[in-house]
Amino acid sequence: MKAVVLVGGEGTRLRPLTETVPKPLLPIVNRPLLHRVLDHLAEHGVNEVIASSPYLEESFATFIAERHGDPRITWITEREPLGTGGAIVNALPRLDGTFLVLNGDILTDLDLAAMLEFHHRQSAVATISLHRVEDARPFGLVVSETDGRVLEFREKPVELVPGDINAGTYVLEPRAIDGWKPDRTISIEREIFPSLIEGGAPVYSHLSDAYWLDLGTPQKYLQAHFDILEGKVAGIRCPAPFRAETATVDLEARLGRWVVIGEHAVVDAGAEIEDSVVLDAASVGAGARVVESILGPGAVVEPNATVIGSVLAEGARVKAGAEVEGARISPGQSAGGVRPSGGLSAETH
Repeated sequence: MKAVVLVGGEGTRLRPLTETVPKPLLPIVNRPLLHRVLDHLAEHGVNEVIASSPYLEESFATFIAERHGDPRITWITEREPLGTGGAIVNALPRLDGTFLVLNGDILTDLDLAAMLEFHHRQSAVATISLHRVEDARPFGLVVSETDGRVLEFREKPVELVPGDINAGTYVLEPRAIDGWKPDRTISIEREIFPSLIEGGAPVYSHLSDAYWLDLGTPQKYLQAHFDILEGKVAGIRCPAPFRAETATVDLEARLGRWVVIGEHAVVDAGAEIEDSVVLDAASVGAGARVVESILGPGAVVEPNATVIGSVLAEGARVKAGAEVEGARISPGQSAGGVRPSGGLSAETH
């Protein structure tokens, strides 16, 4: 069984973290998200994954070299962004039967075997996983008949309404993408699926109550960690708070329940951390306070500083005694004494 994993996005909403680390390679409780996606595929019998990305490609080369066991990874160099459909079309020569497609920035415990069985039972050319949300405004809606046959894709609603949204996991037959030219930008959601539906092809939806979260924003990235620590994601069990074995946390530091401390991170005496993720080799100085924030690899919060609702990129720094709130601090940059408004959307350089 083969799968195409879509990892080509730039992760713009997660900047500045994604300025140096591709979104699929950001750690989720100390393990890159892409590892967790591939582990999930391996559990369902997938033995080869095809992937491509023009963004920070060298980071993926390092990841692939370190990855061991199933599924093996076949990498296709993508010189320019090809979109969700273009990446799949370019993989077609390496696909020889029913295959899966997954977005590499989604955390889910979806039962892929059940979805495959439904796909074959319906003799579908394409099956789209759906997830029910109470607020569908950030997403497009998928309208289906009672037996699951997809009728149409609708644009994002203006009003707050519940609905079934495209959850970013697909089962496809190779003929679903026949006729599409390679090496060009194509959207599977806006071009390929609507074309199949208009042509009368059997496109079906598979609604599931599985855990599902799009990790596209800092808030969602934090929420994924909190949900894992609360045991809401099947197959991932971690103590709360979570502290990597190589991390150094002083006995007089205080960690809240929803806290993740990465490899070789350091938390000094008197520091307080709540509802936050501290990535590898980051440090929190004595007496500092970190709340609802993400500290990127090697980021530094100096002694007695306060960081609230902020994102520090790789190597970013908050100076001793400073207070920052709602800041996004770029790689290698420092901040001190600035309190921008706007929650996690503000920037400090």
